[in-house]
Formats: sequence, C-alpha cells, structure tokens
Amino acid sequence: MFRELFFFLKRIKTYALIGESGTGKSFRAMLVAQKYRIEFIIDDGLLIRENRILAGHSAKKEKNFLAAIKVALFDNKERRKEIIKRLSAEKVKKILILGTSEKMVNKIASRLELPAPARIIHIEDIASQEDIEKAIRTRKIEGKHVIPVPAIEIKHSYPQIFYNAIRIFKPRRLQETLGNVPQLHEKSVVRPEYSKRGKVIISESALSQMVIHCIDEFNEQIYVKKISVKDEKSGYRLVITIDVPFGLQLGGDMQELQQYIIDNIERYTGILIEEVNIIIDKFREEKTQWKGP
Repeated sequence: MFRELFFFLKRIKTYALIGESGTGKSFRAMLVAQKYRIEFIIDDGLLIRENRILAGHSAKKEKNFLAAIKVALFDNKERRKEIIKRLSAEKVKKILILGTSEKMVNKIASRLELPAPARIIHIEDIASQEDIEKAIRTRKIEGKHVIPVPAIEIKHSYPQIFYNAIRIFKPRRLQETLGNVPQLHEKSVVRPEYSKRGKVIISESALSQMVIHCIDEFNEQIYVKKISVKDEKSGYRLVITIDVPFGLQLGGDMQELQQYIIDNIERYTGILIEEVNIIIDKFREEKTQWKGP
C-alpha cells in the first residue's frame, strides 16, 4: 500500500509560488492555480481545493510566529500523514505550493512526499512592485493576512481569527498576464493571533548558542572559535570557525555536522537555515570550552 502511495505521489506535477512574507502570494494564488489548471494549493499548513479547505491546520491560528512557521513547514508528523493521505484520496495531478523561498517549498514538497517543483513562479512575475509594496505595508501596519478561500470556509473552521471578506475583480493587468480566468474571486482576510501580539525573533546570540549546543552534542572535542550569523530573505546563513581534534574525518564528519546543525535548528525553531559553512582553523589535541563573545 505504501509503495503504491509513494509512486502515486511522485507522479504529481508540483508548482511553486514564491515571494517574501506579506507580498501577496495567498492573494494571487487562485489566479495562478486557474492559469495552470491546478486544482490543489498548499498554503500555510492547509490543503485547499478550489474554494474548500480539505485538510491541514492553518499556521495563522498559532499564537506565536515561530510556531506558525513550524506548522507551515508541516513539522508535525501526524499532520503530514493527514495531508499525504488526502492527496492520495483526491487523485491529485497538479498542486501549487506557496512559500517564501525555494528552500521552503522544496522542504514542504519533500515532507509531503511530493516531487520538487517543476515550475517556479515568483510573485514579481505576476504583481507590480507597487502592489507588492502596498501588500507589505498592509501586513506590517495592520497585521492582515489572506487565505485564498471564501469567508464561509474560514468562519466555519477558524472563526476566532476571521476579520473580513474581500470580493475582487481581476484587474486588466492580471488578465493580460494570467490569461482567461474567472473575473470574480472571494478571499478571506484574517488576523492571526501572533500578528496581534507582535513577532518573536531569534537573536544572533541565541542562534549561536543553539549552534554551540549542536556541535557539543555531535562531538564534544570540537572547539568553536567564532560564529557569524547572516539573516537573508531565503533563510539564515551560518559561518562557523572551529578547531578540531587530530584524527577527525574531515570529509564525512564535517558534512554530517553541517546536516546535524541544520536539522536540529530547523526542527526546534521552525526557521530555515539556508547554508552552514564550516571553517577549520587548526587541529588540536584537547578541547577548550568556548565562553562566547
């Protein structure tokens, strides 16, 4: 049974719509889906078909931002199984995944046992810079988010975060870009719990401490000399300078260490680690405890 399910899911054609948070992906998702004749959408933890939520748990219901990211990435094994089972039952042929980066949509696809996206659409391809900037301002100032299903669906499933319904006619510019799709769409505007409370941000210091903990668990003889953290649109990039004991297998062990750091930080925080670069400064015989900056 699982073998048949695996091969069925791998036959699905996956599309991706990518854009920074708040740039209007959910607002335009249905237009993109109709343009490419895609019936199913994955957006913020939900499996959506046309105007209905079929399965999943909305990330917008979470009480803090980091928990919302983990939901959007399908970190919970039982919820992943629920989506995978429903995808099989619905005989999906095409599916659109929304995400903030290629790494995010690839991670979602992998966790749902779907193929990597065969076609990637960027929000800049279907929205003007003016529209994107307006969407970002609305997100930052008012904390409003969009779920691409009618209000009746959200009122039924998530009444506590429902804010308003919008009915929109497709602008001429979008009609020219996306082709012949229905003129009228209804979407739901919500205000997630975490947008009412503000954001939770992981500082460079806290992230560095997590890296040190991961390295210490992996091999307590590795000495951490310096950690550089860069927050980019697609995720965090880490540069770690270390001293290592004699005899450590630099090839395999370092690759395992990189993956160990990525897996553990992403699992426990929900943030995306785009890259981990390790610089080996020198070899040592003993470990000296790093005290931090």
